[in-house]
Formats: sequence, C-alpha cells, structure tokens
Amino acid sequence: MEFQTKIILDKQVNDQIDYSSNILLLGSCFAENIGEKLEYFKFQNTVNPFGILFHPKAIENCLANAINAKVYSEEDLFMHNERWHCFEAHSKLSNSNKESLVSDLNKEVRQSHHLISTASHIIITLGTSWVYRFIETDTIVANCHKVPQKEFLKELLSVDEVVQSLEAIIALIKLENPRVSIIFTVSPIRHAKDGFVENNLSKSHLISGIHHIINKREKVFYFPSYEIMMDELRDYRFYKDDMLHPSSMAISHIWEGFKTTYGFFEKTKKKTKKTQSKISSD
Repeated sequence: MEFQTKIILDKQVNDQIDYSSNILLLGSCFAENIGEKLEYFKFQNTVNPFGILFHPKAIENCLANAINAKVYSEEDLFMHNERWHCFEAHSKLSNSNKESLVSDLNKEVRQSHHLISTASHIIITLGTSWVYRFIETDTIVANCHKVPQKEFLKELLSVDEVVQSLEAIIALIKLENPRVSIIFTVSPIRHAKDGFVENNLSKSHLISGIHHIINKREKVFYFPSYEIMMDELRDYRFYKDDMLHPSSMAISHIWEGFKTTYGFFEKTKKKTKKTQSKISSD
C-alpha cells in the first residue's frame, strides 16, 4: 500500500551532475539548502554571491550587473540603522564601513562574472512573485533592508512579467556561457507574511512562468522541489517548528529526488558514501 502521492521525476536529463561539475546556485533560502548538501558531499559549488535573492527581477538584475561588469560606487549605497546597504544585494553584504561595502560589491561582481562564465550548471530557485518598488527611484529592489514599508509599493509580477524576466535571465547566461545547463525550481518555503492565499498566487505565477520557458534542447530544465514538498510530504512533521520551512528530513528527501534526476552516477554515489563514512569517523 502506498502512503504517498509520488511525483514522477524526469529521468531523461542527459546533462548530469558529477564531481567535475561547476555549480552556481542563485535565489531563495532553498538554494542555500541545496547548496549545503552539495557542500557536504564536496561538490564544486558556490551559493548566492550577492546573498539570498527572492524574486526573478532581483536575479535578473544580479546577472546583468555581473555580466556587464558593473562598477559599484558610493552612489549605489544608503545608510540605515547605522549600516550601509545596497538595494541590489542581501543584507549579508551590508557593512558599517562604506568603502568596504563598495569593495565587497565589486569583488562579488567579478566573482559572479567568472562563475557564470565557467559554470556547467546554474540552479535558480525562485521564492516569490511579490516585489517591492522603491518609490523614490521607481525601481524594484532585491532587499528592503528594513526600510519602512511606506517607502515602497508592493506589486505582484504577472505571469507575463515572470516569463519576460526568466527569458532575460536565460539570454544573459547563454550569451556568456552557451553550453551551461540551467535548472529552475520553486522554493517550497511558504511566505506567510504575504498571506497564504497571496503566497499560493505568487507561487502559481512562478510555476506557470517557468513552464513557458523550459526547453530541454537548450538545456533549460525544471526540478519540482515545490511539488515534492506539497504532494509527497504534505504533513506538518516535515516542517520546522515555524510550520513554514522544510525540516532537515524534508530537505534530505528532496535532495534524494534531485540526485535521482541529475544522475549522480554509481561512482559518484560511492564517493558520497565514502564522504559520509569519513565525516562520521572524524
């Protein structure tokens, strides 16, 4: 007897991942979860050089800045709560020293450009279709940095806008690295602050947008992280105490599905077992 509704995973992905792969992960918190798994098993990977990016516009802007070799200056920064921030980056880069932040941002631009150019796989995890537009400059930001809500307009990207942004992301990456495989996925983390109805609407726009641009011939794929969480693991025992974030057990289950889809061959599986044995004995 089956006690789960199983997601049928795509087993026809030819461009698979092994220990020679160079992997760049961009996007939401769930990108960091998968990145931690890759790191644990000693794959070559880098996660979010500019910090967590929740929506497609933020990722698009990050990629454009990296590929166009943007040079950040003090004009791109602002002071809030005694720290310097940039609306195009996560608060993990924020700094009490203005010059240090400018230097760090330009360092990440150079690193990101190199990573995009040399990656074999780029994994992009989208978290939300909700975006915040800074009223003063009429620009969509990657992170609000706890600036008061009244300074922003909250907007929902339409499916067409999501598609346009994803097409721009693919074009930017492929212009720099035509052979790279791009794997899109939707974060299973629920954004309760938006409201649960609004969260589902947001996720549906992302999923619909992604399915407009999947193209296996062009090596653009979709991995169903969100669907595995919602359909295979639809029980609160698979969530952390906040009932919003997947538990370590859930992340491990999704990771197993990822390994199945992207073909960690027998020699790779043996190496992961050796890694586990070594870590257990240390």
